[in-house]
Amino acid sequence: MSEVPCMLLCSLLFCLSSNLLVVRTVVMFYWQMLYVSKVFRSCYFSWEVLRFLLSNLRMWIEDYGFDGFRFDGVTSMLYHNHGIGKEFSGDYNEYFGLDVDEDALCYLMLANHMINFLHPECITIAEDVSGMPALCRPIAEGGGGFDYRLAMAIPDKWIKIIKELKDEDWNMGNIVYTLTNRRCDEKYIAYAESHDQALVGDKTLAFRLMDAEMYTNMSVFTPLTPVIDRGIQLHKMIRLITHTLGGDGYLNFMGNEFGHPEWLDFPRKGNNESFHYARRQFNLTDDHLLRYKFLNEFDRDMNKLEEKFGWLASPPAFVTEKHESNKVIAFERAGLLFIFNFHPYESYVDYRVGVEYKIIMDSDASEYGGHQRLDHNTEYFSDEYPHNYRPNSVMVRKMFYF
Repeated sequence: MSEVPCMLLCSLLFCLSSNLLVVRTVVMFYWQMLYVSKVFRSCYFSWEVLRFLLSNLRMWIEDYGFDGFRFDGVTSMLYHNHGIGKEFSGDYNEYFGLDVDEDALCYLMLANHMINFLHPECITIAEDVSGMPALCRPIAEGGGGFDYRLAMAIPDKWIKIIKELKDEDWNMGNIVYTLTNRRCDEKYIAYAESHDQALVGDKTLAFRLMDAEMYTNMSVFTPLTPVIDRGIQLHKMIRLITHTLGGDGYLNFMGNEFGHPEWLDFPRKGNNESFHYARRQFNLTDDHLLRYKFLNEFDRDMNKLEEKFGWLASPPAFVTEKHESNKVIAFERAGLLFIFNFHPYESYVDYRVGVEYKIIMDSDASEYGGHQRLDHNTEYFSDEYPHNYRPNSVMVRKMFYF
């Protein structure tokens, strides 16, 4: 995969005594063929390039009121090979060898330093698929200075599971591993999907689950078909477990909060420059005759619950159970006990898990489009019965399949 030089740029004027000296500095841009875009190439050492990039960041903050940045494609900056055709195994030699573009890394550190120094209220987020260590550690420690990094493996894992596996073949251990596989001293933004999944050629998470039936069976007056029922319940469970177990922050891609049915497609030659799919239909949640309202209300209450208990700012979860045959995942975080039953057809009575609790959020509640099979007035008390490496445990009277 070759890079084609494109051109150009920038003229600098210096005034020496009474004479005007014109110095032309040529900066080379290259096409990045994988993303069909232009990138700077080996010029992050240039004062002019640094001034241009840093002043650009400052302009968006001071002139337009931006409160932070998501740095896209950081992997393509960090390495001379742009990460193309490279599979990162986690070996530290991959991150600290000659492949690393030190000038680009220094620019990222400088950008984060400038933003944090001039506007400490701003946050920066790195999109990096390589897993570069210390990218989100302070610059004083030799880190990259980012506040957060995107947990990019999580949405890819959900799409892979939904596309390739039957419900009964979902691997609980693999799901938990993907959601918890992060360095504890770096903050991660978890998310169930983003534009990478919703762009043309792919489908949104909701459309993966419910497909064409979303066009005909999302009305509350139509019978609740097995496909729509399964899709709504799994969409809630996937978002909740990602929110609670997956990181230190949560990203809601526009429309994900209510299960947007369609993909994104920007005007291009292939669609005759059409704007038809360059949209998000937020009006779907305003129509109370459609089931999208259930998904939206669940998302609202999920985020309100996080504001109350603050699990995103809490230490990583303690996973007490990931049972393969029962398809049950249970974990503790922020003083809360989370239990997920991913079994497609098995419900459980008197299911023992560690600790005492009361129900504060239930994806099966009627206001979220569930079947209201659990009694929220039931009081649960723990016993001095060791279970799941906990000194006490509680018997969950009923736990239904999704």
